[in-house]
Amino acid sequence: MATATRDEAVVRSQSVVARVIAGETLIVPIRGKVGDLASIYSFNGTGTLIWKLLETPKTVKQLAEAIANEYDVVEDHAERDVAEFVGEMKAVGLVDVATRIAMAGD
Repeated sequence: MATATRDEAVVRSQSVVARVIAGETLIVPIRGKVGDLASIYSFNGTGTLIWKLLETPKTVKQLAEAIANEYDVVEDHAERDVAEFVGEMKAVGLVDVATRIAMAGD
């Protein structure tokens, strides 16, 4: 299973469309200017929070800190789970690795 590294910064892919419906985020990849309805992804509340945070580039560490604060969990545990989740999103093209130039404003 793919995981992302602690200091790897990622951002939402521009090749997806996302909508929040009943507290869950639905994400549809766009392939050839058409939504790929065979590949719809659904995120629960935690995934939705991560997705919102990825509007701008964030590292796995930054995401884990936000999750630990929001859900009152141990940061090390949050970091492992976030790294795995981000790695899975990266593997299917929902997020892109952010360049250092994009991170310059941090």
